[in-house]
Amino acid sequence: MEKSFHRFTELFEQLGLASDPASIKEFIGKHAPLAESIALEEAPFWSISQSTLLREELMLDADWAEIIDQLNKDLRVS
Repeated sequence: MEKSFHRFTELFEQLGLASDPASIKEFIGKHAPLAESIALEEAPFWSISQSTLLREELMLDADWAEIIDQLNKDLRVS
């Protein structure tokens, strides 16, 4: 079975956030750097439903996991 690959724009749409490149860059700039001691899905800027989506997709190692990992990485860099 082939794995689907998602883009940041699609992840941000799933999270109910503005998904154009400028908005994504602004979001990352506003929330980075995220402390290493905070799991991505536990970051205070997520709503409960956003946090749940991130946690479940990572736990299932679902198609979204790769792009969620990339978001996590991007939020750790200042």
